[in-house]
Amino acid sequence: MQSKPKVNLAMQIAIALFLGVIAGGYLHSDPEHRAWIILNILKPAGDIFIHLIKMIVVPIVISTLIVGIAGVGGGKKFGRIGFKTIIYFEVVTTIAILIGISLANAFHPGSHIDTSGLAQTDITSYEKTTAEVQSHPHGLVNTIMSVIPTNVFSAMARGDMLAIIFFSVMFGLAISQLSEKHQKPIIDVLRAISETMFKVTNLIMRYAPIGVFGLISVTVANFGFESLVPLMKLVSLVYFSIFLFAALILGTISRLCGIRLMSMIKVFRAEISMAFVTSSSETVLPQVMRRLEAYGVPRSVVSFVIPTGYSFNLDGSALYQSIAALFIAQMYGIDMTITQQIVLVITLMITSKGIAAVPGASFVVLLATLSSVGLPLEGLAFIAGIDRIMDMARTALNLLGNALAAVVIAKWEGVFDNSKHENYVFYINHSTGIEEKVR
Repeated sequence: MQSKPKVNLAMQIAIALFLGVIAGGYLHSDPEHRAWIILNILKPAGDIFIHLIKMIVVPIVISTLIVGIAGVGGGKKFGRIGFKTIIYFEVVTTIAILIGISLANAFHPGSHIDTSGLAQTDITSYEKTTAEVQSHPHGLVNTIMSVIPTNVFSAMARGDMLAIIFFSVMFGLAISQLSEKHQKPIIDVLRAISETMFKVTNLIMRYAPIGVFGLISVTVANFGFESLVPLMKLVSLVYFSIFLFAALILGTISRLCGIRLMSMIKVFRAEISMAFVTSSSETVLPQVMRRLEAYGVPRSVVSFVIPTGYSFNLDGSALYQSIAALFIAQMYGIDMTITQQIVLVITLMITSKGIAAVPGASFVVLLATLSSVGLPLEGLAFIAGIDRIMDMARTALNLLGNALAAVVIAKWEGVFDNSKHENYVFYINHSTGIEEKVR
């Protein structure tokens, strides 16, 4: 007698998403019980999943990055990879900002909106975070100083990704200069830690459907679908710009690299879906890194490009921030000149770097940007309520852009394994519900 096929993880997440939307919609219409259920059941269910993922991100990044850097073959080669990576990130995110500003100027999503009919959300917590960020001096020298940790363990506790990457790179380069006798035991231990953490990821992903259900239920229950109606033009433009950027810019880049973007989307569909639902790229960082290796990108490239991209390659966030800034200007009838918009582009290029780990990072960037170009900060209170809806899409694009960046750098370096790419086949491991590479 044949056993019934088990429902794989991707399908479980899809079902959880559907049920979460239904449950959230029901709770939104039942304010009497909504607050208690969200506070005591749904929010903890979602937060547990996010906390579990955050628990494993730092050890995975440190172990894989050190092993990858140690195996690159020297500081000169790594320096070349790092330089190409930063240049690519800066060019692509700048294009994203320019596209966002161009679309906002073309469609005017903030024009003719009656602010008296819009609900306002308390943004005090974001303003406090922004004040903390702005209290630190800016500039190239201070930015570099902030990347160098005075206490690496403190940086790990804070989840300060740039400081962690800096330490891991230095440690990896130091290991590469040791004799093979001293290299091997250290690398073996770190590789074992990395592989173990990926196994821990598999265990955590069994909880993913419950976490997804809790996260999406809270979003729908808090804001409902009717909150989208007055700001539908903004939401529609953000989603349209994200699809346009993916098709036009990422599609062109992928074709230049000799791969099809739709093929990559299909390969990373589970990770993109998870990032979309959770509004967090961190939830799929381990799976993305492992899948890229199986796809043909060497670990030395994956372990540097993906974590660094979390702070420097936020295509979706850059698009959203540029559109939202002009939306607020238009909503208040402020006509920004070309010079002011150029200042806005430059400001976004600076403020959007290095604070991806800050809660509500895109809002923090927007608050800092609006104040620097003289736009009213209170305008963000009108869109804070629907920010999560737009955050889902921009996070998915951030993830896709980072995955493609790793492929681009590997191709640029001539280390992309075409045989792995051409023979890329996955199957569902029914004991875990996780897709695994056929060896």
